[in-house]
Amino acid sequence: MITFLANARIIDPESLTEREGNVILDGRLIAAIGSAQAPKHARVIDCGGMALAPGIVDLGVKVGEPGDRHKESFRSAGLAAAAGGVTTIIARPDTNPAIDTPEVLEFVTRRAEAASPVRILHMAALTKGRAGREMTEIGFLLDAGAVAFTDADHVTTDTKVLSRALTYARSLGALVIGHPQDPGLSAGAAVTNGKFASLRGLPGVHPMAERMGFDRDMALVEMTGARYHADQITTARALPALERAKANGLDVTAGISIHHLTLNELDVGDYRTFFKLTPPLRAEEDRLAMVDAVASGLIDIICSMHTPQDEESKRLPFEEAASGAVALETFLPAAMRLYHAGHLTLPQLFRAMALNPARRLGLPQGRMAEGAPADLVLFDPDAPFLLDRATLRSKSRNTPFDGQRMEGKVLATFVGGAQVFGERD
Repeated sequence: MITFLANARIIDPESLTEREGNVILDGRLIAAIGSAQAPKHARVIDCGGMALAPGIVDLGVKVGEPGDRHKESFRSAGLAAAAGGVTTIIARPDTNPAIDTPEVLEFVTRRAEAASPVRILHMAALTKGRAGREMTEIGFLLDAGAVAFTDADHVTTDTKVLSRALTYARSLGALVIGHPQDPGLSAGAAVTNGKFASLRGLPGVHPMAERMGFDRDMALVEMTGARYHADQITTARALPALERAKANGLDVTAGISIHHLTLNELDVGDYRTFFKLTPPLRAEEDRLAMVDAVASGLIDIICSMHTPQDEESKRLPFEEAASGAVALETFLPAAMRLYHAGHLTLPQLFRAMALNPARRLGLPQGRMAEGAPADLVLFDPDAPFLLDRATLRSKSRNTPFDGQRMEGKVLATFVGGAQVFGERD
């Protein structure tokens, strides 16, 4: 089918530009940009001057299959992603059991392809059971379709095991994703150290724990030459080390969650567990430093870090409650806060949310160019709404944005040229 998207505000993250124009989708690809007339027999969609951008490539989504399907299934995650403009989910391996063998990877791949309206690719565990004792069969997992390797928030404390895994990953060209935290300092922490944590009587972790974990990982990357991505850099103390690593030619990139870019430690308020995240929310000074780092390109990727938790695991005292928040549907509206505040332009946002994650993983998505996959999101960046978590499509609804006024509404989502969300004709 040929689709003619007319009168669109085209967001191009490669050239960091936006312009008015039309886009033609032919089958699964973008056939033309800027064409004045619709081809014969094409389906015409009037975009009404709304923003048209590459679909979000979300690096680091937790899906409950296998093991926690009651929290999130591939079907519910896919529907939430389509409604949020996410066209490619990069799923984490912190499942039960962990995705640490080719057999488990092949199972979840088949399940995802059958159930989800959007693309779902999978990361595999770096060590067996994410236990940090023995590395997985990285070569076989690559052959089975793993796009990266990570133990998620389980930090490998045995540096010899980690160095061997990095060396082996380097020999195969595999990307390793680390969680830069010192596990000793961060164990049992619920918030970031500071006056607020003391006033609330909550156990905290010093921001230096992130810097220490990152410094260790950079030393091992320098030793092994591995490709490395830090899943979240959230403190200003870690930025100079990241800048040095890049300046020294290490193959290193870094990400951050949309929650750490739009919320701070004070949002925890009176022990609101929907704001309990890993790593914990940081000081406002750190948040602003991270926004500047994204704008400059020092931090490469923004992700949702979507982590569904059921009501029972969140309705507990703050220290005991599970960490994490859902974000597939709120990712884009939350990002619009940065746009409306004047911190980031739409092309800069989609560079970090679509282009850079696709490039880091070697995927063709994330581009607004002829011949690129027709994975697109049409949205109104100015449309206001009041978020009601009861309307979310995720099975779990642990969002920190419940009841908040937001801006940015997805009108249509296309995956491989097929419309998977929206009724705008």
